[in-house]
Amino acid sequence: MCGIAGFFHPQRDFTVEKEYSLSILNSMNQAQRRRGPDHQGTLLCKHAGLAQVRLEIVDLVTGHQPMSKTIDGHTWSIVYNGELYNTPELRRELTLLGYTFDTASDTEVLLTAYIAYGPDFPERLNGIFAFAIHDPVQNCLLLGRDRAGVKPLFYTILDGLVLFSSEIKGLFCWPHFRPVLDRNGLNEIFSLGPARTSGLGVFKDVKEVLPGHYILCSGRGIRQEAYWRLKSCPHEDSYEETVEKTAFLIEDSVRRQMVSDVPICTFLSGGVDSSLVSSLCARELKKKNQQLTTFSFDFAGNQENFHANAFQPSQDRPFVETMAAYLDTDHHFLECSTQTQAELLEDSVLAHDLPAMADVDSSMLYFCSLVSPFCKVALTGECADEIFGGYPWFHREACFHAETFPWTMDLKARQILLDDGFLTELGMEEYVRNAYETSLAQVPVLPGESPTEARRREISYLNLRWFMQTLLNRMDRTSMYNGLEARVPFADHRIIEYLWNVPWDMKAKDGIVKNLLRQAGRTRLPEEILFRRKSPYPKTYDKGYETLLAGRVREIAEDPSSPVMAFLDKKKIDRFLSSPSDYGKPWYGQLMAAPQMMAYVIQIDFWLRHYKPLIV
Repeated sequence: MCGIAGFFHPQRDFTVEKEYSLSILNSMNQAQRRRGPDHQGTLLCKHAGLAQVRLEIVDLVTGHQPMSKTIDGHTWSIVYNGELYNTPELRRELTLLGYTFDTASDTEVLLTAYIAYGPDFPERLNGIFAFAIHDPVQNCLLLGRDRAGVKPLFYTILDGLVLFSSEIKGLFCWPHFRPVLDRNGLNEIFSLGPARTSGLGVFKDVKEVLPGHYILCSGRGIRQEAYWRLKSCPHEDSYEETVEKTAFLIEDSVRRQMVSDVPICTFLSGGVDSSLVSSLCARELKKKNQQLTTFSFDFAGNQENFHANAFQPSQDRPFVETMAAYLDTDHHFLECSTQTQAELLEDSVLAHDLPAMADVDSSMLYFCSLVSPFCKVALTGECADEIFGGYPWFHREACFHAETFPWTMDLKARQILLDDGFLTELGMEEYVRNAYETSLAQVPVLPGESPTEARRREISYLNLRWFMQTLLNRMDRTSMYNGLEARVPFADHRIIEYLWNVPWDMKAKDGIVKNLLRQAGRTRLPEEILFRRKSPYPKTYDKGYETLLAGRVREIAEDPSSPVMAFLDKKKIDRFLSSPSDYGKPWYGQLMAAPQMMAYVIQIDFWLRHYKPLIV
């Protein structure tokens, strides 16, 4: 894993001012240094510059980047962030075509696949990736991103110059390109955030390569192509065949994603998703007489402060203890204090270059910092709920039929602190409606499907393209900020493709949510884990945390220099802070309620102070 960055212009010669161009590449590397603390490199060509910081996971000796490959006098170069899980098969295929390899790295395999097959080669890849390939023969730059959007890749175009970077901050290393925030960007933050419209980087003119797409940049212009799309078709497997195939795909994905030349671990919450991943990992490691290391996360004081609610019915620890004993793992219970999660709200912004999921994000940032000294690679249970239909909006009537994003149905909670004049100017309802309707228009329709199943397909698509992307962003930024690579076996594109067409009566057979996943894991987990009620990522229930946040929000409201106050109403803030909090009514997802609204305001204020965007 790593961070990549660089620039390209088909007519400009960057070697004329070599030292100046290299200094920009080095600045881009330094901006993303936390993504790759083990090694860094740069490469300057006539029309392109490539930069990379590396976290060493596979091929520790010969896998350094930027990497170049010369064939018949032509030299192609690449920077790449990710892991290729079908490297052995693809290497054999390319070897049969006559290609040879100088390294054991997946980077060289990926670059060779481009040389052999051209820009459509990502359709042959199984992995998580973002890459930039400079092709001097075609005088072009190819930017590409994995199907699920696990790995980020931002870019901007300035008078024919293409800048790209794993993180937004890398783009701002280019002289005279500064952060600008327009009405659309403000809507992304206040109306949709912490979700984000796919392809947009919030700041004006900052874009992100879409999942499953590549962008070809050349003297003929910029061309974006989809190399992968979901396809809707009738599901013809029997229920028994569906369970069997689902189990195979999950096991194969986990096995492939265990590839590493350094120790791996898993995040274990005691829920069915992370427990199944951990069980499969533990079984594979036992074949090598190795013990799996697992980590669970909670908050200091939750043993005393926790209150069950509809979204969070139980604590994790009893289930974690059951699984750690069942798998005989080297388990570590990690806790985050009230003070720590509040202190790291600002670091969370720096990791994303944007306001994020408040303390849901800052606490994960802290947990990853505790995991990384033990292991550089962690497998997680992320994405199962989006793919198998685990969230309440798949089955609750009000959510299911809401004509908006079901994880944020009531915009009033978002408006509660905003200045009335700003609200009128923002046009929040219109922006959200347009984003929602644009997404629905992209859903692959299956002719003849019942209205209920068609709506479930819409809900699934919204989850894959919006909610899952938010969680993948969180996992990438919080882990890579700490030099940790987090992998997501459930986001294997083969699982996404297959489950996309499995009907709900199979996914939730007998009315049991995610029953298909539970049946697929039946021989791997104890019954009390298999059929545990869904409980999301934990959050603190310490009233002291809310008091701490309220104090910080009051300081912001009283500070004339607070940039966020240009958008907020001080009287509304006073009323909000004096009202009792409701932890059971989130304004985003399942976790972000009143305390997280305060934390989000704190993040926005810091974000505006730090990046100092020009508001237009």
